This record gives sequence, structure tokens and C-alpha cells, in this order.
Amino acid sequence: MSDIPLFGTDGVRGLANVELTAELAYGLARAAGDGRHGSVVIGRDTRRSGQMLAAAVQAGFNASGFDTIDAGIIPVGGVSHLIAALEADYGVMVSASHNPAADNGIKFFGPEGAKLDDERESAIEARFRHGEPWNEVHGADVGINATVDDAVARYVRHLLAQADQSLVGIEVVLDCAHGAAVVAAPDLFESAGASVEALNVEPTGMNINDGCGAVHPEGMVERAAGRIGLAFDGDADRLIAIDEDGRVCNGDVVMAILARYLREREELPDDTVVTTVMANLGFKMAMHGLAINVVETAVGDRYVFEAMQKIGAGLGGEQSGHVLLQDRATGDGLLTGLRLLEVVAATGAPLRELRRVMIEYPQVLRNVQVRVKERLEDADAIWAAVEMMEKRLGDDGRVLVRASGTEPLVRVMVEARESHEAAAIADELVTVVRTELGAE
Repeated sequence: MSDIPLFGTDGVRGLANVELTAELAYGLARAAGDGRHGSVVIGRDTRRSGQMLAAAVQAGFNASGFDTIDAGIIPVGGVSHLIAALEADYGVMVSASHNPAADNGIKFFGPEGAKLDDERESAIEARFRHGEPWNEVHGADVGINATVDDAVARYVRHLLAQADQSLVGIEVVLDCAHGAAVVAAPDLFESAGASVEALNVEPTGMNINDGCGAVHPEGMVERAAGRIGLAFDGDADRLIAIDEDGRVCNGDVVMAILARYLREREELPDDTVVTTVMANLGFKMAMHGLAINVVETAVGDRYVFEAMQKIGAGLGGEQSGHVLLQDRATGDGLLTGLRLLEVVAATGAPLRELRRVMIEYPQVLRNVQVRVKERLEDADAIWAAVEMMEKRLGDDGRVLVRASGTEPLVRVMVEARESHEAAAIADELVTVVRTELGAE
């Protein structure tokens, strides 16, 4: 078996039935539950491979003595909620989030509803790789499975109970990406009072994220036409918004709007937000102008959550659309969308005006497919080129080169005052990465 770590920044992910097999899913679940008893909530998105992998996860936990609770197709925020509501010991979301339909993934959550930290993931992987023979479980100690038929309804009621404003009078277009939000999102926003048009709510098992959703928010610009658009990804942990003029509002913009709103009402703990190294320079400048502190973490919403817990922050997130709010253990795109529309309702200001809280620096992101992304750390020529470009930009931009935590990619990001300069520097760095690491 390869020594390359199984867990990335967002669980275990790969091509379903090739890299991420039923055998692997079974083994990881059995390793997670080995030697103990308890219960685990299992949810999934709409991918064709989801049933197979969820069944394998269920079997692995049952074989280790855990009872499983099948929540069916449900947003990841619903899994996080049900863990606490049902007093479960674990949660699992079978989803590859924003990846194409042929991929799938397994995300593990602890009893608090948050993704497992690096230490707990490493322990599961170590048991999976070296833990056989497994502890014997037989007779009455074998776990059983139960189905929660109203899991989505419970989750929607939970979100509605947290609503602070009626959304009556707000027109919204939802892009559900043919994913986990297809039932929950329309139910939530209609119940909150909004006038709703829902797009991409007919999953086939192979059309999730296909030219739609948070990965392709531009697809609903024309349909929104003067209305607010909310786009979710496959498991609905991300939210990307569209304003009334058809402009994309990414996670940075959404966080900036929420941060200012909370700060003005003295509801932002310690006047601090947590973001990642991918945050736009414009976001940091806007927060500085509002006297809001910014704490940076590595890419990944679980790192944002860990920092929020450590310092007591009430708002954090990522440019990609993961936003974490106070008392929430994981990114929940539906809750983020609800809060964003509540700001529109409370202020009476259209989203096109609220987004002016920050001015985005032109940002260019290139994804370079490579053979072995793990070699990036020791690729001296790449880091020498990065240093040279950072000197060239000075205080007027920045460069970030990192390996993807979920795909065989190296991501090259450049920000500058002018878009053409950012693009030129990014292209130069992509050439170096391809030369040093070998593009596929």
C-alpha cells in the first residue's frame, strides 16, 4: 500500500470504485470504530457511487460494534446537526463536495459535529494500515442500522429556529448543483418567506456540479436577472452568491458583509474574523478599515474552525465559500445563505450595495496537474521563482503556491493591482511548476 497519506484537507477523496473503493470505505469505517461501541450518523450526496460507499461505511461500523443511522441524501450541515441532536459518537458524509460526479469522498466528524482534526484522522489511518486483526465482534455486539426518514425536515426546522429575520419580499434563485441541497434549500428559503426559484434540482447521479452550483455560479447569472442568487456545491457546505447585477460574491465578500453587520451591532466576538491564506488582499484591507482583526490559517475549513475555537472568534471562512458562524462546527452553505439574506432584510440594502464593503484585488488562480504533488515542498526552483515574484510585486500583491489537499494539483495564486500583471506572473510560475514537477 502507498505511503501517501489517505486523508487530505477534506477527508479521503478519489475516483470512486478505483481509488476510493468499497473495500477502502469499509476498512476506514472499521478502523474508526475499532474497539469501541456507539452510534454514527451517515449522510451522502447524490452521486451514483454514494449508495455503494455509504453501505460500505455502514458495514464497517456495524462490524466494529457501532450502530449506524442512515440520514440519506442530506447537506453536510445536516449531518453535523444530527450528530448532536441524536447524541451520536461519529458522523460521516459520503461526498466529494465540489469534485466531478465520478469522484467521491468520506468525511469523518466527531461528537461535536466538527471534522476530525489531523491527530484523530492519523489515528484512523494508522489503525487501517496496521490494525488487523480486528477486535472480534459477534452476537449482540454487532451493530445494526436504522433509517431516519425525516432527517432533512429535522435539519430544515433546526435552521429555521435560528432565523432572526423574515425573508418576505426577497426574491432569490437557488442553484442546488443537482446535489445534497435539492430538497433542503428550497424548503428552507420558502419557509423563511422568500420568493424562490430553484435550479438544478434533478440529480441523475452523474450530473452533480456539472456546469452548475458554487463551482460554476456564472451559470445562473442570466436566470437571476435582478434577483439574488445563492449557489451551493455538491454537499452544500459552500455558498457563492450572485448580486442583483449578476456579480459573483465569493466567500471573502460574504464574510466581509457579515463581519461589518455583526461589528456594527457589537455581535462580533473580540472584533475578529478567521480566514485562510487564500483570502483576497481586498478582504484584509476592508477588515483593517473596519478595525476588525484578521487571523489566518492553512486552507481548509476545519483549520478555520480550530482557530475560531482557540481564540473564541464568531466568524470565519474561506474564499471558496465555506463560512463558519458562531456555534457552528462545520461549513453550512444553507445557514450562510440564510444569514446573508437576513442582512439584506435587516438593512433594507440590496446585495449590490452591501458588497461594496470590500474591493477585490484582481486574483488569478491556476491549477497545474502534476504527477506527485508531494514533491512540491522540496522543489527549490519553484520557491526561488516565488521569492523573485514576491519581490517584483512588493506590497502591491502576493503569491501563493500550494498543493491541493483533495486533488493531484498544485495551485498557483497571484494577486496584483492589475489583472494583466497577475496573469503574467501566474503564467511564469505555472511554467516553472510544470518543468519541476512534470505535468500530466
